[in-house]
Amino acid sequence: MTRMTPEAERIVVVGAALLDGGRLLAARRSAPVDLAGRWELPGGKVETGERPEDALVRELHEELGIDAEPVGRVPGEWPLRTPYVLQVWTARLRPGSPAPRPLQDHDALRWLTPAELWDVPWLDQDVSAVREIEKLAAF
Repeated sequence: MTRMTPEAERIVVVGAALLDGGRLLAARRSAPVDLAGRWELPGGKVETGERPEDALVRELHEELGIDAEPVGRVPGEWPLRTPYVLQVWTARLRPGSPAPRPLQDHDALRWLTPAELWDVPWLDQDVSAVREIEKLAAF
């Protein structure tokens, strides 16, 4: 039986389903060693007192150097190692944003069409989220 982490003990990690022109951005991890070479939805931890949407914008700026805006929450929440849980938002580049580039914890980026979505080895914890993104009409 799986024990649920009480709300107060949970730490939310936000991931971005960054969509542009019918493509999804995937980022290849460069660190830590056990995750290096696998692909993920970019994002990071929500800081104390921060809204998840604000954390998403901040993390995308830090990791990719972009100016993005959240569009909507992807249904679902996925457990990571305790006490972390992954929540994913669709997002888009704001007009005038620079192109994404790997600045922090990543060494490559790739825009994936729906047909290419499974051409990369996703991190295990991102697979379920990517399946939900795949169902979205916007993708």
